[in-house]
Amino acid sequence: MPMARELFGILGNSIAIKHRAKSVPFPIRRFSLWSTKKDPDLESALSRNKRWIINSRLKNIILRCPNQVAPIKFLQKKFKSLDLQGKALNWVNKYPCCFHVYLEDDEYYCRLTKPMMMLVEEEELVKDAQEPVLADRLAKLLMMSVNQRLNVVKLNELKRSFGFTDDYVIRILPKYSELFRLVSYSGRKSSMEIELLSWKPELAVSAVEAAAVESGSEPSFSCSLPTTWTNPWERFLEFNASPYVSPYQDLGDLGEGEKESEKRSVGVVHELLSLTLWKKLSMVKLSHFKKEFGLPEKLNGMLLKHPGIFYVSNKYQVHTVLLREGYSGSELVHKDPLVLVKDKFGELMQQGLYEYNRRRYLANLEKKRERGVVSVVRKKDRIDDGDDVDEQENHGGMFDPEERKRFYQILFSDS
Repeated sequence: MPMARELFGILGNSIAIKHRAKSVPFPIRRFSLWSTKKDPDLESALSRNKRWIINSRLKNIILRCPNQVAPIKFLQKKFKSLDLQGKALNWVNKYPCCFHVYLEDDEYYCRLTKPMMMLVEEEELVKDAQEPVLADRLAKLLMMSVNQRLNVVKLNELKRSFGFTDDYVIRILPKYSELFRLVSYSGRKSSMEIELLSWKPELAVSAVEAAAVESGSEPSFSCSLPTTWTNPWERFLEFNASPYVSPYQDLGDLGEGEKESEKRSVGVVHELLSLTLWKKLSMVKLSHFKKEFGLPEKLNGMLLKHPGIFYVSNKYQVHTVLLREGYSGSELVHKDPLVLVKDKFGELMQQGLYEYNRRRYLANLEKKRERGVVSVVRKKDRIDDGDDVDEQENHGGMFDPEERKRFYQILFSDS
């Protein structure tokens, strides 16, 4: 019990420190970083994720509110932290299958719909079932780190990327006390770290090594570039010709050669991305773990040297690095059970957008009829149940061009 109380206190203090002092160890930093030559499929994957991330955060905000009901005014205040502008009411109304908005005492409120609550419950069941997997994932992160320790506050910034729950510290550590412990060698709670107590050889196998065992070949990176990219392919083959260096190998065991060091650094980033749910990480956050994982100071330059392995995007003015082999087109090759649940959330969002689109279309059509502008609805202008939002956007003649442009500007804008 004392240990549990201490864990709750640490978790609460780390959150309080983050929100009170705003001394988050991730200051805004401007990168002089070029992106890789654009890949439409991977850019599409990033576009699709943005709205999901925003709505997922709104979902979590609502769940933390009393009775799981959030005043729209409260959500409006949270919009800045979500990098959104415009009215919160307009945003949640776009997703009627996810958010139920109602008026009470002249004030708008929002709660999750029944289908959304069913997904929340399903997600919790998956998280419980995935607990051993998450414990192994945390152990692998610590095994790759230089001192087998990671700062709790810093790791909190990446927890969702790796599928860790908000309460992973108090959920996982007490159950695996033989593997992890909390330490603070400086004595400050803000510098509390998770330390690995026991090395597990069976976990010290990277995704590259596991794939090599499966195929019966030597461990090596794969290149996901068209063969017409002659120069990048030549550089990749030259880089790949030297022996693979495991990201779990101790830095002290490496020679002083530049190739071995770069080989390990590429392997570390490859393994980190392999452990994430969506095979991607923010460059800003990744760069703050250079010291912990022994990565080079010019990390961005190293990633851009290997376009066949990594894809660097600056979509939405946020630099993100993706693992190319993790995707087939715009879809993940292998989906974590948590991702499968989250995909259902995305489908619910799309269904809501369709309903929103349909209502606005019919409302506009009725207005035009009243003005005598429209007398007959042509077959290609009609919205059928099988249409999706993207297909509707490509249909000609839904409204006159300017009105149609304004309609979709409202529907798909981030404002």
